[in-house]
Amino acid sequence: MFLQERVPSGLSMQDSIRRIKAQGGLLCAQHPFDKFRADALKAEVLDRIVDQIDLVEVFNSRNPLLRSSQQARAFANAHKLPCTAGSDAHAGYEIGNAYVELPEFTGRDDFLQSLAAGKVYGHRTNLLSRLSSMWARITNS
Repeated sequence: MFLQERVPSGLSMQDSIRRIKAQGGLLCAQHPFDKFRADALKAEVLDRIVDQIDLVEVFNSRNPLLRSSQQARAFANAHKLPCTAGSDAHAGYEIGNAYVELPEFTGRDDFLQSLAAGKVYGHRTNLLSRLSSMWARITNS
């Protein structure tokens, strides 16, 4: 968030973090603890980089297990990090399945303060939507 230049994919995690921070960007731990995503951050990785994390996604509508969201919220609370949410929409009807209502903000630091005062809302995407996008990935590869 708040990047001026694109951070290319394929970099190591530390190189990615370095490039984000060099731009004054914010690092969000997206869908942590999700056991079904290869790119989800696990507890040992989160503990190693916690001092570089600016916010934590505590609800993702495509995450099939509520336990992952509970772990993410506990991690965010333990480290006093602002919470966010993501729809991970793969289709138009999924947009808004997860969101944060927060006060208006004008920039990076103001955003973090507003996010800390925000409230996470959402509901999980239904199983058929997840299966549909999985099938699309398989047939398009």
